Amino acid sequence: MNFLTIGHRGVMGVEPENTLRSFVAAQQAGLDLIELDLHLSKDGALVVMHDAEVDRTTDGSGPIAEKTLEELRTLDAGRGERVPVFEEVLDAVRAPLQAEIKDVAAARALAELMQRRDLVGRVEVSSFHDEAVAEIGRLVPGVRTALIAGRYGTDVVERAREAGAATLCLNIRRLTLEVVEHARKADLKVIGWVVNTQDDLRLVRALQLDGATTDYPEIKRTARFTA
Repeated sequence: MNFLTIGHRGVMGVEPENTLRSFVAAQQAGLDLIELDLHLSKDGALVVMHDAEVDRTTDGSGPIAEKTLEELRTLDAGRGERVPVFEEVLDAVRAPLQAEIKDVAAARALAELMQRRDLVGRVEVSSFHDEAVAEIGRLVPGVRTALIAGRYGTDVVERAREAGAATLCLNIRRLTLEVVEHARKADLKVIGWVVNTQDDLRLVRALQLDGATTDYPEIKRTARFTA
């Protein structure tokens, strides 16, 4: 089985996160998959940004949900980059994408786009929220889904199965062999995040995970040599 390297919000360790510049850099670095985050704007656009507010990653302030796409377009998302919408990412890179959704409303908006543009083979959908994972699975037959967890025990495996997820994306700071073995028995793939150092990489390799989410493109080059 191939070990996947996943670009976290593009390559956020070296470029402004969740921008077209970052996604293009991730593709150029040869990362296998590009992870990004989706929120809905006030007027229903699928906006690519991690936080619910624009404050941390742009020169603006306030919740995304209270701003129209036109208002969001005026913001600087770093190095002159503009806040992208998901459709622009689809057109800017060819790489497979892992789209993280924050709630059921975003799941419904994403489902409509995935069906309209036939994205089931290209886009995996992830979320910290079980109900959002279940909803996208209900709306888009055949979609690949992943449940993300930061604080968890072995019960996360049952949660993933109930939500219909095929993959677990787990915080490596809490990852144990017990959780990995429990996931394997349930035929779930396991991805570790965030893997930014050689020690991190050795850990996920030792646990025989299926892949690593990273902020840095160098992890792709070194992962193939790390046993």
